[in-house]
Amino acid sequence: MSTPKLFEPLTVGALQLANRIVIAPMCQYSAEDGRMTDWHLIHLGQLALSGAALLTIEATAVLPEGRISWGDVGLWDDTTEAAMDRVLTGIRRWSAMPIAIQLAHAGRKASTDLPWHGGKQLAPGQTHGWQTVAPSALPFNQDDHAPVALTRAAMNDVRDAFAAAARRAARLGIDAIQIHAAHGYLLHEFLSPLSNQRNDEYGGSLENRLRFPLEVFDAVRAAFPAERPVSVRLSGTDWVAGGWDIEQSVAFSQALEARGCSSIHVSSGGLHPAQVIPVGPGYQVPLARSVKQAVRIPVVAVGMITDFDH
Repeated sequence: MSTPKLFEPLTVGALQLANRIVIAPMCQYSAEDGRMTDWHLIHLGQLALSGAALLTIEATAVLPEGRISWGDVGLWDDTTEAAMDRVLTGIRRWSAMPIAIQLAHAGRKASTDLPWHGGKQLAPGQTHGWQTVAPSALPFNQDDHAPVALTRAAMNDVRDAFAAAARRAARLGIDAIQIHAAHGYLLHEFLSPLSNQRNDEYGGSLENRLRFPLEVFDAVRAAFPAERPVSVRLSGTDWVAGGWDIEQSVAFSQALEARGCSSIHVSSGGLHPAQVIPVGPGYQVPLARSVKQAVRIPVVAVGMITDFDH
């Protein structure tokens, strides 16, 4: 009998994967001041025994203000690094599964309450709230507290924070990094003309809107050991007319490949409340297919793929 493609080994960069099933990052909103807790040991530990080829740690903020919520995991200082080290040590005692991490900054979608408390944005001055930042001073929802448009110096700080988190990830022995440029968070906000209305070299044309996400990628790639993969998760489309779309996603993916990106993970949406998503089994697979046809590196599909035949 031949082995189904799903269970064949795969090489991503220099990383050997036992099969083609990877566990995507899933936020738990259960950290304490960015520090992982026993919950993460239990949650990630059971996933590490699943038989998948790769475990990806949830969206991990590179700065405190980059957290989606006040319960998000971070990797921005020695205390958050030590807490993650404790969890990883526990997992590795029982599992040899490679572990990746998704590094993220939530941009204008930061400073939210926990999902089971409603998940609404918390304004500066509210308990657990802080001032958000974005490419432009445009809120996600009309009734949200508006973000502050990032200055060039502040953009440098964000870029450097991604690189610093990558160095911490390397010290922790993490096998791969995924940069979060999807779902309406900061790097996606720079990509989409709906959220990026800057009039400098980081706004306007596609080339300009790609500039900062590519700078972040270059900084992370330079900070992480060359033999370990760096990938990017992107939204293939905003599902909003006049927004980010699959043609621009293909151009972004090709630019990433040229800079040494090891794989692309294609999701969609999350940038604008007017999105109209045709949800159904495999609804995002055509987006991943379009990217795959344009690059040579591995491409990950996701979204309501629930059986082996699919």
